[in-house]
Amino acid sequence: MNRKKLNKRLPSLAFSVLMLMTFGNLGTSMAFALQSANMGRIFQTLGADPTKLGWFFILPPLAGMVVQPLVGYFSDRTWIPKIGRRLPYLILGTIVAVIVMCLLPNSGSFGFKTSTALWFGAVAILFMDLSSNMSMQPFKMMISDMVNDEQKDQAWSWQTIWGNIGSVAADLFPFLLTWIGVKNIAAKGELPDSVKWSFYIGAAILVVSSIFTIWKVDEYDPETYAKYHGLDQDANISENFFTIIKHAPKVFWTLGIVEFFSWTGFQYLWTYGAGTVAQNIWHTTNASSAAYQAAGNWFGVLSAVEVAVAIIYGLILQKLNDRIRKPAYALGMILGALGFWGLSVAPTKLLSFVAFIGIGMCWVTINSIPFTILTNALDGKHDGTYMGLFNCWICFPQIVASVCSFALYPLLGNYMPHMLVVAAVLALIGAFAVYVVKETSVEKGDID
Repeated sequence: MNRKKLNKRLPSLAFSVLMLMTFGNLGTSMAFALQSANMGRIFQTLGADPTKLGWFFILPPLAGMVVQPLVGYFSDRTWIPKIGRRLPYLILGTIVAVIVMCLLPNSGSFGFKTSTALWFGAVAILFMDLSSNMSMQPFKMMISDMVNDEQKDQAWSWQTIWGNIGSVAADLFPFLLTWIGVKNIAAKGELPDSVKWSFYIGAAILVVSSIFTIWKVDEYDPETYAKYHGLDQDANISENFFTIIKHAPKVFWTLGIVEFFSWTGFQYLWTYGAGTVAQNIWHTTNASSAAYQAAGNWFGVLSAVEVAVAIIYGLILQKLNDRIRKPAYALGMILGALGFWGLSVAPTKLLSFVAFIGIGMCWVTINSIPFTILTNALDGKHDGTYMGLFNCWICFPQIVASVCSFALYPLLGNYMPHMLVVAAVLALIGAFAVYVVKETSVEKGDID
């Protein structure tokens, strides 16, 4: 992509503004965490064949590949006075997400036969991911819209930190609710109250956090936006997706290579992690047993460990600079590889806990550093579209991972821990792929 040096200089924002801009991600990430930590448990409880689990995990990333680019494309062309450019999509996404969060955990409670309950759950997951993606994307876009290069590492780290606070709370909900006496077992084919109430609480928090951001954040109006990004306010931005992709900065493509190996690994964690814990530590594959449900609760605790570590490590990553950003990216991937492998062999709760420390450090790495690198290379003209399209590098690997699982899982002996070994290998390859990426900055006058 050829660019002339632009007169682009976004102002530095107060720390309080960065907090307000990123705070709403707490509720959205809580919705995603409830989904990712409980999907395997939900569908196996409803009666899904473990060898066919991959089908259910194709729908969420497929939704993301469709929704986030569209939200980006249309929000680049949206301005509603008193509301904003990105926030209207947050409002709509939140409303739909809350409705679906109340329906999904009840998939097995409407008296449907097993096949119907599975289809109901699959459709609910699809709509939940459609709406969650719609509400998540505005938080990413506002950073690209409003934050200068010097503050982006800090902004993306806090975006991830708030998201991880929401995630850690969501992951702990079933465990804590069980601890205070909420039932963690249910009739065959139904989800326990501990899972249902986790989704209800998450929906309420999503509403509150979204309202807070909508109320407190003032997006730049078109004139101010054009001024800060060095753009002609009246310039034609009607290019279609194909033209926009053709002129994408090079890092859009090279980061995609790293993202592929990052997200395929996490897809296998979400799909087979709970089953791996159940097999390695509780020695059960019976999804309706109390032992399996206990393993599901422990996997929620481990997911909380992941995001708690991510919060702490995120405070370190906000101090990154151009010199150490890529080495930190590669290190995070290596730590993730060690974590995936450790979980695949962990025979005790303690060792599974240790494994998730590495996974947590990898998680915050892949959710902050690549977005800093990408947004530094964007010129403000199609930032929302590029941010949405970049989500395809997150979703496409998950679809590939799910499709490949139909062959890999039987090939590896129908043994869930082996799928975590595959995740470890993929993350390690991703660590080496980091060095294919060459960072550029439009604000600093770099030419890509």
